[in-house]
Amino acid sequence: WVRTDLLPQARTDHRLPDEVYADNLRNYGVDIPVDELVARALTSFAGIRNEMQALATLIAAQRGLPDSDYRAVILSLKQAQVPNDELLQLYRERLAVIERIIETQRIVTLPERPASIRLASPAESAQRPAPHMQPPRLINNTGQYGEFVLPLALPPAPGGRRLAYDDFSHDPGTWTLIAHEARPGHELQFARLVEDGVSQARAIFAANSVNIEGWALYAEAELKPYLPLEGQLFALQHRMLRAARAFLDPMLNRGEITMDGARQFLQREAVFSEAMATQEVERYAFRAPGQATSYFYGYQRLMETRQAAQVALGERFDRLAFNDFVLRQGLLPPPLLRKAVFEEFVPAAAAPRAASATGFTNYD
Repeated sequence: WVRTDLLPQARTDHRLPDEVYADNLRNYGVDIPVDELVARALTSFAGIRNEMQALATLIAAQRGLPDSDYRAVILSLKQAQVPNDELLQLYRERLAVIERIIETQRIVTLPERPASIRLASPAESAQRPAPHMQPPRLINNTGQYGEFVLPLALPPAPGGRRLAYDDFSHDPGTWTLIAHEARPGHELQFARLVEDGVSQARAIFAANSVNIEGWALYAEAELKPYLPLEGQLFALQHRMLRAARAFLDPMLNRGEITMDGARQFLQREAVFSEAMATQEVERYAFRAPGQATSYFYGYQRLMETRQAAQVALGERFDRLAFNDFVLRQGLLPPPLLRKAVFEEFVPAAAAPRAASATGFTNYD
């Protein structure tokens, strides 16, 4: 029966029906038509590429590199790989520098306790082959916090090759990954859910990729201006990846590009390793079709709300207060977050009330 009745009804490749794929996007929080998402992402990709080329020209001149093309500069910088047994210490040192930048530049309020970073086990690398934050428990939490987990290799399929990453094990590549997964990104985001006592509705039931990943990509952008030029180049490389996801994922699921074509594009144009490009394409095709688009869209919506608040408040806009306010809202979808900003934050900032008994202005 399976062979004669069931299998003839099955799909012959990874592609989902258009209606199912569109429903995936909605469930991840992307509430615009697929064609509009692709158009926005393609335009953004081109703009980011231009910014990367400008930075690469400066870096090549400073370092005396023979080729100033951004691809050649990235490949040159990635050659200085950090040994695995020294990688964790480098990440912890970079995190300490980032925390000083966050405090000095008044980006967001930091917890008083340290963030946790560790290397992934082989099993964790197989289950989640990309760097990620392991969230804390949000029900009956008894002091658990999230962990930033860093894989070192992509375990091979049976009979396949073992692919190593070179994308996160060089000095300039550490900055923006820490900003995304640790502070001021996911680790801080989830810590505030626990420490601020955010309701289960806002922390669990409202959770989707757009609401979560928008903050982490926004956190990268907040840190970028204070990084060395090499760090800024790789920050843009990662932003380029998020834009590429938002058109490659739909194109792959529409049959407009093959898995091999998408992998080659990420290796050639975004200059990621074969391991990184492979796990990316597997993600679009069958691990989580549609999910990878949420980073780009969530970032755009949060940045849109931030800029609208700045226009409304002018010189009275306070970045630290805004970012703290956003985190206190939990994992709200973009329309509700914008509503909260313009009904609560903007009026309070335009006409500040008296400080509370704790000494802090109440923006709630």
